[in-house]
Amino acid sequence: MTSLARRLRTLPLRSRLAMLVATAVAVAVAAAAVACWLLTRAQLESELDNSLRNTSAPSNVVQSALSLCDRGQNPPTPASPGFAYVQIVFADGTRCVDAGSQPVKVQPSDIDVAGGEQRDSLHDSTTDNGAPVRVRTQLFRIPGQQPYAVSISRPLGEIDASLNRLALLLTAVAGAGVIGAGAAGLWVARTGLRPVDGLTRAVEHVARTEDLSLRIPAEGEDEIARLSRSFNSMTAALASSRDRQAQLIADAGHELRTPLTSLRTNVELLARSDETGRAIPPEDRTALMASVKAQMTELASLIGDLQELSRPDAPDPGPLQVVALHTIVESALERARLRGPDLTIEVTLRPWYVRAEPASLERALVNVLDNAVKFSPPGAAIEVALSAQGELTVRDHGPGIPPEELPHVFERFWRSPSARALPGSGLGLSIVARTLQQTGGEIALRRAAGGGTVAAIRIPGAPTPPPDRTGYGESAP
Repeated sequence: MTSLARRLRTLPLRSRLAMLVATAVAVAVAAAAVACWLLTRAQLESELDNSLRNTSAPSNVVQSALSLCDRGQNPPTPASPGFAYVQIVFADGTRCVDAGSQPVKVQPSDIDVAGGEQRDSLHDSTTDNGAPVRVRTQLFRIPGQQPYAVSISRPLGEIDASLNRLALLLTAVAGAGVIGAGAAGLWVARTGLRPVDGLTRAVEHVARTEDLSLRIPAEGEDEIARLSRSFNSMTAALASSRDRQAQLIADAGHELRTPLTSLRTNVELLARSDETGRAIPPEDRTALMASVKAQMTELASLIGDLQELSRPDAPDPGPLQVVALHTIVESALERARLRGPDLTIEVTLRPWYVRAEPASLERALVNVLDNAVKFSPPGAAIEVALSAQGELTVRDHGPGIPPEELPHVFERFWRSPSARALPGSGLGLSIVARTLQQTGGEIALRRAAGGGTVAAIRIPGAPTPPPDRTGYGESAP
């Protein structure tokens, strides 16, 4: 059985499906044939029993059998089989057979009837020659004479011949049905699996050529159509991911080229000064070293942003915990004040608790505040407010963002033409949008009345923490 199952698993799917259909039909046809044969046999036997119940031995036949018994001519020479066999059975088990009947073996139930213990009996028996018969035995009582039983027998060969012909017919029909079922199963397998063949060829083509633009026609709502649409969605997602990866690599290479070129130029100037012995004036050397340091800082920031973006787009920010958003904002404000010591930051914070990864959320808020510091003129004010409804707004008084540039601010490496000279990689806001999306929040930028830009952040949360304050980002009272 194990080896057979192993061999079946090596067959093609269409062959296994055809065999399954043929086997199922064969079992069904065989069951129907056996049931038909059994029902027919039961019906024929019932009709034979009814015929025996409705048949009585002619009185002259009975008298003939009794006279033969009186003359001691028992049993007579068997005659050729007739419609029914008649014989007399006595209580001592002896019998008298009519001259035109076959002798039938006496059964215990016949003796019981002859002895008066039963009125009649219906059972199977055989003739002395071994032919099966169906026997009905009745009790007869004649005043002044010994009671006896009359057995009327019918040959079972009458129905056996019909049953044998029916069995041959059913076997032929079942065989034809199985052959037809096998052919139909093979046709159904080929027709039903044709879309699977197309899907298989498409997958093999993608694996061989890496052509993710291939699409499979999907019609209907069956499983094959759903599988085709899923495959098309998968290849589209892979193609989009590959395009984003290629674009990220190209943009990263472009952004890295500028600080690396500037860094290489400054390093070459310092190296040439040492090689030629021509000293660079102290103030120029100080400026070169400051430029090198600034370029190194920009490179480190860019690499950190690239590492953040290299993570999968699927939400997987690490373990989330309930944190106090107002506490995270205060921590981010401390870093923002160091980067803009000449700016005034006005803060109004209400309690708001959210579920997020604290380090990622603080990095996102620092990026938003960095933009406000970067575009604020010296001595200006930055207004930071966290409302009781959980909306965090950061408003600066810088030049603002033109309306035509607002749709692009969250794109990777996109930078406003007016901000090309300022430090940055163009990745900050895209990282912010991604982080907030992972926490179920969102960010929007809009022009502020009177100039400047307002960054509005909303994260689902509540003004009060749950009873368990473990890991909220602030100590429990």
